[in-house]
Amino acid sequence: MTTMTQTSARFREFKMPDVGEGLTEAEILKWFVQPGDTVTDGQVVCEVETAKAAVELPIPFDGVVHELRFAEGTTVDVGEVIITVDVAPGSEDAPAPAAAAPAQEPVEAAPAEEPKGRTPVLVGYGVAESSTKRRPRKGAAPEAAAVAAAVQAELNGHGSAAPVVDAPPAGRPLAKPPVRKLAKDLGIDLATVVPTGKDGTITREDVHAAAAPVAAAVAVAPEAAEPVAVSVPETPATVGSARETRIPVKGVRKAIAQAMVGSAFTAPHVTEFVTVDVTRTMKLVAELKEDKEMAGVRVNPLLIIAKALLVAIKRNPEVNAAWDEANQEIVQKHYVNLGIAAATPRGLIVPNIKDAHDKTLPQLAAALGELVATARDGKTSPAAMAGGTVTITNVGVFGVDTGTPILNPGESAILAVGAIKLQPWVHKGKVKPRQVTTLALSFDHRLVDGELGSKVLADVAAILEQPKRLITWA
Repeated sequence: MTTMTQTSARFREFKMPDVGEGLTEAEILKWFVQPGDTVTDGQVVCEVETAKAAVELPIPFDGVVHELRFAEGTTVDVGEVIITVDVAPGSEDAPAPAAAAPAQEPVEAAPAEEPKGRTPVLVGYGVAESSTKRRPRKGAAPEAAAVAAAVQAELNGHGSAAPVVDAPPAGRPLAKPPVRKLAKDLGIDLATVVPTGKDGTITREDVHAAAAPVAAAVAVAPEAAEPVAVSVPETPATVGSARETRIPVKGVRKAIAQAMVGSAFTAPHVTEFVTVDVTRTMKLVAELKEDKEMAGVRVNPLLIIAKALLVAIKRNPEVNAAWDEANQEIVQKHYVNLGIAAATPRGLIVPNIKDAHDKTLPQLAAALGELVATARDGKTSPAAMAGGTVTITNVGVFGVDTGTPILNPGESAILAVGAIKLQPWVHKGKVKPRQVTTLALSFDHRLVDGELGSKVLADVAAILEQPKRLITWA
């Protein structure tokens, strides 16, 4: 069932759905319709980007687009109405269609009544039940409020770019719940913030603007009992220039940053390296390309490396595990969802091949090809990136010899594959030109001891050096 609300017998609202794994917001990348366009049930009306992936949203009813509530590039909370549709066009009481709203915070308003129970979401995705009750609003610390008021007065008195406006009306300032939480976390009293949003709504930017001078004031005089007025230096009129560019961190890039920081400072990483002669593997790749059984699928060295890692995990199953911090348990997985790190225009993503351990070589090749093609098109779903157990990252495609990869959160190991190069190598007692690469295996030392990690890496290297081991060890 898709998230929607019926506001009357004529107009229906479509809300931003949770497209998977309890996500709280999504950015509208592109609208495919405009006010006045006719839409049909199941028609894709926009594309949004979450912290996981880009997803197309279909409308669940027929009608004529009445209003687009948000402009492209706007980040919208799950549950916010993003589009309204006239399901009975032609009536006399129809108001004029509205254009897309500017990229700003919408005015907080009383939500339309929803049926009690589970929040509806897109077909194929789930969402945890949540309460819509709001916690009582707590006031900010008196010192922070006093400093904020003094700083705002100082700015207005010196002709700052912040406009002098009338004080907000008596009662609760207009702001969305996430903005109120942000103000609470920063110790800002919303009553002292100058709103710039529509109809006097306080936006995130307003709160940050109020917090910046407050932080500076507290840093200058942390022990001051009285409010401190701070002179704020003028800022350049142009935010971007030829010398630097500022890029907002959101969507997939924001999720990558948070995940990598969390992984690096939670799991104790150990990385081991081995350099191996893969000449026979390269010959096997060439032979498989001519094999009729492999017709229609892409055959490359990554396919053999993936199969080698799967065989190594079969021989050393303890490496395929996860750390359960809450229960202080090691969870051993009896299946392998093999992640493949993919560089896309939206950033690094790691979709995985479900139950890769059960796939034959042709099946694994087909799954790899589909995974890469979907990632390049930006169509990887959140479900495709969930549940990975072990990952491969191929840095060799960039001409890099090796690296020290960071674990994908929740996984036990990640194998980095370097560039395959023709190098002098001692083979059968003589120095000969051979195809050589360097492998790096990072693993979580809470789960994997040095001996176990070394065995896995050595097994992968041995298979790539003598690919016939795929038959004898599998």
